[in-house]
Parts: sequence; C-alpha cells; structure tokens
Amino acid sequence: MSTANAYLTVRGIDVDVIYKDIKNLHIGVYPPMGRVRVAAPRRLDDDQVRLAVIQRLPWITRQRQQLRAADRQSEREMVVGESHYVWGVRRRLKVVERPGRAHIEIDGDRLILYVPASRSAAQRRKILDGWYREQLRQVIPDLIAKWESKLDVRVPAWNIRRMRTKWGTCNRETRRITFNIELAKKHPDCLEYMAVHEIMHYFERGHGERFTKLMDDAMSDWRSRRDALNAAPLANEAWSNKR
Repeated sequence: MSTANAYLTVRGIDVDVIYKDIKNLHIGVYPPMGRVRVAAPRRLDDDQVRLAVIQRLPWITRQRQQLRAADRQSEREMVVGESHYVWGVRRRLKVVERPGRAHIEIDGDRLILYVPASRSAAQRRKILDGWYREQLRQVIPDLIAKWESKLDVRVPAWNIRRMRTKWGTCNRETRRITFNIELAKKHPDCLEYMAVHEIMHYFERGHGERFTKLMDDAMSDWRSRRDALNAAPLANEAWSNKR
C-alpha cells in the first residue's frame, strides 16, 4: 500500500501523519519520547488532521505524561558489566580503580573507566556524562561546517544540554542550536539528521509541508534517520529535569 507523509506541529507537539487507504483516522503515542503518529484516510487534508489531533489533545497529553513518568531501568551504578552505548554501539563497562585522574577509554567492545576507588556512583556518572559531552564537541563543529556549506547558512552558536523530551532545539531569534547529550549514544547518522533538522528551522519555523520539502531536498533519507533515532529508548538512563 502506498503512503504519503506529512509532518505537522500541533500546539507545540510534533505529529507524523501517514495517509492511507483506510476508513477511519487513528492516533497513537509512542515511546520513548511520546512521538505522536496519525494514520489518516486519504480523503482528509492536513487541516482536518490537525483539527482531529486538537480534539484528542487531552488524551494525547495524558499518554505523553505517562510515558515520561514510566519507570526505566534502574539508574546505572557504574560497575563492571553494565551496558553503555557509544555512537550506537553497545559496550560493556570495565572499571579500573586506581589513584590519579579519572578518565574513560574505549578498548574493543569495552568502555573502560579509570577512577579512584573513593569515587561514588554519582561521581562516576558525572565523569561519563562529561566524556559524552566531549565526544559530541569533537564531531559537531565539522558536522555544522559541512551543512553550513551545503545550505549556505551560518550557525553562530550551539551547545549541548541534557533534555528530557527533545533531541534538539533551535532558537530562531539567536539562531543557537542545542543538542541533547543523549545523541552521543546514537548512531552518527542520527546526530547529522538532528543538526540538519534544527538548521532547517532557520528557514521554516514549523514542521509543515514547506519544512518537509526542505528536508527532502537536503537529506533524502531523513525519515529513516529520524525513525532510527526514535526506534529504541535508552532505558538505562535516569532522566532528570536538569537541563
């Protein structure tokens, strides 16, 4: 069955729409980030779908809140054998307790944490957090430079933050792009998609037809990258409201 896709924003909520040869409209809210997807009959247009979503907003909001409040795996204790992801690759943690400066290295399929024995689990998580930030800092400049050239734009500022429900944001006034630190755990293609997505907001505020066209022209496989980004929750994280 052939499908046509639309990408809408309704009251600040991103909505994926798939038009199909079906009789009734169906709305779903999916983990891990509460993405809203609509399967709509072809006889409906974007405005009719938008109205249907608005009418179901109380239910959609409740579903998204339940997803965000759902229990995830226990907070990582930063001990030997735990799984941690780096650029989409699952690695087992090895902890080497020794005096001196704490740092992290990759050795084969292992993520090795060198740390004084006195450091607590919270302190070890902070070390890992800083290491993830550094991974992003190393690759984002070249990535942005690549797309500045391709799109003939300039990204004046960017930063990295821990965000609970968004992979990235764009402030159209300052043109600052913010990346979620969690992107260091995803495949590099996902980070590139997120960079292009946010840069596109320089040209188009919402996620309507024009935004979709811009994304299609710039990155033909953006939908598959987006789906890969949202496909599997990193459930071993203890998400907090701290930005």
